[in-house]
Amino acid sequence: MTRVDFYVLGERFRGDASTLACRLAEKAWLQGRRVYLHTGSPAETEQLDRLLWTFREGSFVPHGANGKVSPGLNPVLVGHDDQGGEEHDVLINLAPEVPHFFSRFDRVAELIEKAPEKRKQGRVRYAFYRDRGYPLQTHSLDK
Repeated sequence: MTRVDFYVLGERFRGDASTLACRLAEKAWLQGRRVYLHTGSPAETEQLDRLLWTFREGSFVPHGANGKVSPGLNPVLVGHDDQGGEEHDVLINLAPEVPHFFSRFDRVAELIEKAPEKRKQGRVRYAFYRDRGYPLQTHSLDK
């Protein structure tokens, strides 16, 4: 069964959900995992694709936009479509809703931002997973 981790950005957290997504993707990739970063729009996909090159000095995460690069050569894919490519290992969700394809992934990371509307959307996603019996972990980030 898919394990779902919620990362809650606290008031004192430095950075935003996109930066955290890059850090989580890098960590998963270094552990030999494949990652699909799901965004809410084409513009967010493009922004995250660029951020993966610059989020940390000296970082390198082999990645590309889903459908535009070879998945075999890029263990980290970024996209916004309703299919999520062929990935099934780690899903990092940056969209406001639960992607309908989430259950094929071993792990899902849900990032909850500070803004009240974003928190509200996160609570709805949390209830969705909880009500369906998925194992949930919450990580409060306030540094």
